[in-house]
Amino acid sequence: MGRGRAKAKQTKVARELKYYSPETDLRALERELHRDANSSDKWSADESGEDDDEYGAWASGQR
Repeated sequence: MGRGRAKAKQTKVARELKYYSPETDLRALERELHRDANSSDKWSADESGEDDDEYGAWASGQR
């Protein structure tokens, strides 16, 4: 008993989430993608070849 009101609210919230589509700011998205494409600092650590995996030695049996 008493489940009907809670279920109705959950259904309402789920329907709002499913069908609500906020307006997309395409200019902000373009700026963000353009900024990420131009930044080489993000990938410099990965390209250096350094192994940052502190558990790698344990997994391979080397201590």
